[in-house]
Amino acid sequence: MTRTVARRPADPIAVRPAPGPPPVAGRRRRRLHDQARAYAFLLGGLLCFALFSWYPAIRAVVIAFQKYTPGSEPEWAGTANFTRVLHDPEFGAAWRNTLTFTLLALLIGFAIPFVLALVLNEIRHAKAFFRVVVYLPVMIPPVVTALLWKWFYDPGTGLANEALRFAHLPTSNWTNGADTALLSLVAVATWANMGGTVLIYLAALQSIPGELYEAAELDGANLWQRVRHVTVPQTRFVILMLMLLQIIATMQVFTEPFVITGGGPEDATVTVLYLIYKYAFLYNDFGGACALSVMLLVLLGLFSALYLRLTRSGEENA
Repeated sequence: MTRTVARRPADPIAVRPAPGPPPVAGRRRRRLHDQARAYAFLLGGLLCFALFSWYPAIRAVVIAFQKYTPGSEPEWAGTANFTRVLHDPEFGAAWRNTLTFTLLALLIGFAIPFVLALVLNEIRHAKAFFRVVVYLPVMIPPVVTALLWKWFYDPGTGLANEALRFAHLPTSNWTNGADTALLSLVAVATWANMGGTVLIYLAALQSIPGELYEAAELDGANLWQRVRHVTVPQTRFVILMLMLLQIIATMQVFTEPFVITGGGPEDATVTVLYLIYKYAFLYNDFGGACALSVMLLVLLGLFSALYLRLTRSGEENA
């Protein structure tokens, strides 16, 4: 007879109840704490912008309508500062030189970085070395760059004229001639600032699918046709953005005229920013300097608005 042994039932597994959602007040408190901590981190940056960017800009707009000299009580002058600046003989020369500098910088300083980026994109060896060489001038302080080029352009012992004499070519006055001074400064600005532009172009070129170039080669396209029909259309947004940024930057040129030429010869290199400096620190006319600054601010604001609009449309189309 078989004996049946009754099995002891297994102990039931203790199941802990799932924790319920935290109270509404606790979640709200935690959210407020996270937001307060985030704004605390942003507070330093906001204070720096408010103190060193926003307040000076607003203050300059106010002074533009005042008769103001340091140490005296400002007086309301209406549009007198703007009228005086507009009738200044240097006003037209400064804007003409600034616009000419911007145009030359676009023709020279906008094409050279694109060509260099195309060349660097085709190099297969020592890529990092050539990128460092191209970007190296950007890491040099602007004043140091201007002083180096000032020695380079020296009509007596400068390296530029020494090289021309060695090649038995006629020398030039460079920054001492009214006809060549502005173009010489454009060369300085192009050399000093093209490194970052080259790297941005290079990144844009490397994002182009290789299949497009292969298809163009199969269709018999030469190098120029590949650049025209593949490279330029694929990078047109980057080209347009950099062109607008370069216009905004070159219209604020100051270091090169200030250090190398001092605005000369014969006011051939007086730019708008250099004229603002002269009004404020040479003529002690802060009202006129701020009035001229407001004019430049409005013009650059229009270019900035165009840049933001194009950037937004580019992101929407991406």
